Amino acid sequence: MERFARIMDIVAPSDRSRMMARIRGKSTKPELIVRRTAHQLGYRFRLHRKQLPGTPDLSFPRLRLAVFVNGCFWHRHPNCRYAYTPKSNIDFWTRKFSNNVQRDIRAKEQLESMGWRVAVIWECETADSLALRDTLSTILAP
Repeated sequence: MERFARIMDIVAPSDRSRMMARIRGKSTKPELIVRRTAHQLGYRFRLHRKQLPGTPDLSFPRLRLAVFVNGCFWHRHPNCRYAYTPKSNIDFWTRKFSNNVQRDIRAKEQLESMGWRVAVIWECETADSLALRDTLSTILAP
């Protein structure tokens, strides 16, 4: 009898592929929460400006501020319980996460070299609406 060295996925590869394909990059629930909160605070913004490096989720041109609403899992939020690594296909996930983090760093550096401030709001930070209001108020203060 052959023993497997790693844990197998409980979902068929075709089903897993379909599930992963449904994950959106724009207008996610955390992003909608941040947008709603910023709007309630009286700020107006532009969405997903392709002219800016990294295509920030929200940009405040007057303040020269780019805001990214990052998923803890995909962008590797340090010390966050949602930033776990799947137990199957570890090499793939390690490369994927590393590339995501490097891309985020490049976009931040490019924006800063253009004179923009950059802020990141993590998915887990959107759960507490009062704390999110405080964070956005601080970030958006000129």
